[in-house]
Amino acid sequence: MASFMADLGARLVDNGYAVIPIMPGTKKPGRFVAGAWRDYPGWTKHCQRPTTENELAVWSQWPDAGIGIAGGVVAAVDIDIADGELAVRIETLARERLGETPALRIGRAPKRLLVYRTDAPFKGFKLMPIEVLCEGQQFVAYHIHPDTGRPYEWPEESLADIDIGRLPLISEAQARAFAEEAYALLPETLRPARLGGGNVPAHPAAPGDLRGTTEAVSAALAFIPNADLDYESWMRIGMALKGALGDEAESLFAVWSAQSAKDVPDYTAKAWASFQPRSIGAGTLYHHAIANGWTPEPDLVLNGNVHMNGHHPAKALLEKLQPAAAAEPPAMPVPPIPDLARLDGALALFVSYILTTAIRPQPWLAVGAALTALGTLMGRNYRTETNLRSNLYVIGLAVSGGGKDHARNAIKEAFLAADLATYLGGNRIVSGAGLLTALYRQPASLFQIDEFGQFLASIIDKRRAPKHLAEIWDLLTELSTSAGSTFFGAEYADQHLKPRQDIIQPCCGIHATTVPDTFWTALRSGSLQDGSLARFLLFRSTEDIPDRNRTATALSTVPADLVEALQSIAAGVVRPNRGNLVGTDAPTVIPDPHTVPMALEAQQLFDALDEELTQRQRQAIGSNHGAVLARIWENTAKVALIKAVSADPVHPIIRLEDATWARDVVDHCVATLLTQANRHLAENDTERNHKRMLEVVRSAGAEGLTKNELVRRTQFLDKRQRDDVIATLIESGQIGTAVRSTATRPALIFRMVPE
Repeated sequence: MASFMADLGARLVDNGYAVIPIMPGTKKPGRFVAGAWRDYPGWTKHCQRPTTENELAVWSQWPDAGIGIAGGVVAAVDIDIADGELAVRIETLARERLGETPALRIGRAPKRLLVYRTDAPFKGFKLMPIEVLCEGQQFVAYHIHPDTGRPYEWPEESLADIDIGRLPLISEAQARAFAEEAYALLPETLRPARLGGGNVPAHPAAPGDLRGTTEAVSAALAFIPNADLDYESWMRIGMALKGALGDEAESLFAVWSAQSAKDVPDYTAKAWASFQPRSIGAGTLYHHAIANGWTPEPDLVLNGNVHMNGHHPAKALLEKLQPAAAAEPPAMPVPPIPDLARLDGALALFVSYILTTAIRPQPWLAVGAALTALGTLMGRNYRTETNLRSNLYVIGLAVSGGGKDHARNAIKEAFLAADLATYLGGNRIVSGAGLLTALYRQPASLFQIDEFGQFLASIIDKRRAPKHLAEIWDLLTELSTSAGSTFFGAEYADQHLKPRQDIIQPCCGIHATTVPDTFWTALRSGSLQDGSLARFLLFRSTEDIPDRNRTATALSTVPADLVEALQSIAAGVVRPNRGNLVGTDAPTVIPDPHTVPMALEAQQLFDALDEELTQRQRQAIGSNHGAVLARIWENTAKVALIKAVSADPVHPIIRLEDATWARDVVDHCVATLLTQANRHLAENDTERNHKRMLEVVRSAGAEGLTKNELVRRTQFLDKRQRDDVIATLIESGQIGTAVRSTATRPALIFRMVPE
């Protein structure tokens, strides 16, 4: 498959660069293993050696592989500044101090990166927002930028055309001297936070002694914010704490340090152990606290040589950080799942068969599977009074190993047992033409798609997906509303060789299963806006890994009453005057579906629902919810039709209980879709990382999770990304911090801020 690696990798290697594969949609090194992209933990080995021919041959076969350049023999000056004039000024300084390099890369303008050659590899360093990337680091050379959606640019000369020997040679000392000079040009707003204090005079009650009291030091420290302070300021406060209180202040320093998204607890502990203050202590802390607005209480003892107490040194800060009450996160605005006891007829039989044969039963996913299977069987035989049909698109969402795949196999076995296998479409749809050919052969077809998230990823991006795949999504969108009419096929120039294929009243059913992460990663916010996602009912498992069913019956043992019910639905309502062609499955035969009447009470429910949805749609104008709300009435009517026919295929009527249950099903599915979409859908990787982090914190509940726990659960981020995301979420008020007592020392925890 075409990729940047396949196109340019060999030229870069020939020119002396060590290349590495970059995962699609990211800036991270990755590997394509078992049909999926994964992290590449050992990529740094490429910093010490050239790329081999075998590696290049393998990587060139990986789909959409970007190209990264491993640092070591080259170094890159990364100017991460969004001010265009300042970014150009820093670039000019780099060229003056380090040499005129022909290698200028633009990812997200005006930010820029310059590439140089090193006289000896050295460890990279940074004086944010200026960073020098070298040994143990990499930069992206050719790829699609995850934020802009456009390729990285080399406006002067492409790196693939620049022999490494043409790059100016620099040393670590030169790079550091440049970085310090460039940092001095930055306005204060672009520099990391530093300690304030200025020329504030010492408090008259504070002697020159190093020693302080725990109460005074804790009170003062509460006025010294650690909003990602620079390293020198952080060290200064740590030294002052140790000088003021000795080792008993270690927990106080740990809690204060943990306020920063840059905190690494193990490093903080090692730094504390190394502190040996001789001329710094409580006076320094009091000085900076007063500069930030602290006014010591008159009766507060500041000099530890005069008074000592036995309070925990972190008492004041702990009280400040600890919320008054640990509020539970708000309940999700999703109505409860309708009771399965309300099922009857074929629907109840089908769900029961799926669950009794499952190793890990998923009741709610079984309901979604049964609805779309029965809807496909009855699609050309029954309709509502408004000519709606029963074709449904259903997505079953659950984690791997949770039993989401079982329902697909149960549907196949049941259809085979009832001699209805012709209603089953292929397990894979490989082109738009293939989808239409299948429906032309059997106008009522159920397509069961596993790993639907990966399938979506291959068809939904029209800029990158081949035409034969990209048109699948458009066709599915159009077919969902064509069941009551005629779908007109494509027009070709040669009508003799490729005549237009029209399909009368096609009933295309979709039963898809997928894991959440893959599914949401494949989508963008536009999927809600254009209405394509609104056509799907989202069935999210209530329990990711349910208990095992140790008495499961064999899947091949399909109950006779279920087989009979399926055959009855597929046959439809028998009427003597229908003729002998109407019941066939030919695409050009016009079906004569039975119109299922609606009881008065059910009609009143749908009228009320229509009025309610009209108001909600008006309120949702301009939002992502409008297209989803527009499909609620239609999907509710479809589900009610399926339930009514499954209860009585011979004399069906949509009863109040059918309408009520259908409304409850669709309400739950739509609320789940909107809630999950709000948490997961993103336009770029930056937004997606924020939402994934929020999900990790949300899943921890009211107890929250520690920094170590958060790091373990967010391995999809590197340290810099993780710290940036944490800082942004705290600053925006979406997550907050609190303190949890442990056997050793207090631990800072992160948890959702109640909405």
